[in-house]
Amino acid sequence: MTRRIRSAATERVGYLRRAVRGAGSERDEVLLGAKTVIAAMAAWTLARYLLPPSVSTFAPFTTLVSLQATVYRSVRDCLQYVLAMAAGATLAATLAAVAGIHGWTFALLTLIALCIGRIRRFGQQGTQVAVVGFFAFSSGQGQIDYIGHLVASVGIGALCGLAAHLVLAPARHTGRRQQAVADLYATMARRLNDLADTLEANDPDRDHLRHWRRDWRRLSAESERIRHAIEAEIENGRMNPRRTTCGAGEALPRAREAITVAERSMDHLRSMTRTLDYALVSEELGNLPGPFRPRFGAVLRAVATAMEEIGQASPTDPELLNAKIDEAAAELDRVQPQERTAPEASSAVQALQGTLLTDAGRLLADLRSGRQSLARA
Repeated sequence: MTRRIRSAATERVGYLRRAVRGAGSERDEVLLGAKTVIAAMAAWTLARYLLPPSVSTFAPFTTLVSLQATVYRSVRDCLQYVLAMAAGATLAATLAAVAGIHGWTFALLTLIALCIGRIRRFGQQGTQVAVVGFFAFSSGQGQIDYIGHLVASVGIGALCGLAAHLVLAPARHTGRRQQAVADLYATMARRLNDLADTLEANDPDRDHLRHWRRDWRRLSAESERIRHAIEAEIENGRMNPRRTTCGAGEALPRAREAITVAERSMDHLRSMTRTLDYALVSEELGNLPGPFRPRFGAVLRAVATAMEEIGQASPTDPELLNAKIDEAAAELDRVQPQERTAPEASSAVQALQGTLLTDAGRLLADLRSGRQSLARA
């Protein structure tokens, strides 16, 4: 138990150190927490000073709803909560005035509030229709004075929360997202060059291939994490008053398209790695025709160069990218006739060549398709 406490404490200390040292998700979360504490305290203080104690709690609660990771999400959730609050309060006041305060009217209030809360426009705040309705019906007895104070408390909380975002808006991380994509493509390009070295080596290291096979799962998870980070950054740019670098509006959609291309490419690279691993175990790798191995290695290196061009943080030159992909396709075209004119090879060797060439062809097809989507982005 003591060990777990120490481990948790060490982890939190490291988390705070990372937040202090530089920009990143840790600092963003710490700043959001600090803004939430200050804004909630200000909202509660104002509500306690200006309004009856019975409604003051709604002010800091609304502040919690109003302060989300991005300005856009904060405004959206705040509007949804205000709409839910207005619907719940109006429903409670109407039932209390028409039918009075009874058990069966409370049940009717609950039923109607739950039905209204399922309207998609309320989003995740749909349950607040019933919650606010309960308070307005039970504590406020459906009286207009109570509902007016309740609306004022919610307004104070919303203003304090949104004001905190305007004073210190969430940081922009366009460059970091671009660099994450560039690093991912650089890793994939290195892996392709390593596969080419393995294919050409006289004594390939199978341990490396096994490690790479396991590492593709990590890279797939990393690409998914980067995709979520890019989507979050695109949302972070909406309604954010903080200035960002020129061209960020085009950079993030392009980074998103580049991640899509990377995810498709990984399937073929994973298949290629698995094929080489099986060929090394069955000792068929050494039976490949002598000219095939260096020429297919040249295909892999040409593809790696094209991937580096796609993944770079700066905008890709379409003509240069086209030239690199065409160069890789030309290398593949030079290898395919050789594979078809090797009748002396065994069926297993021909199957191995065919599998490698198929994976390379599909990889190039995805790069060509990705080239068009990147140009549109």
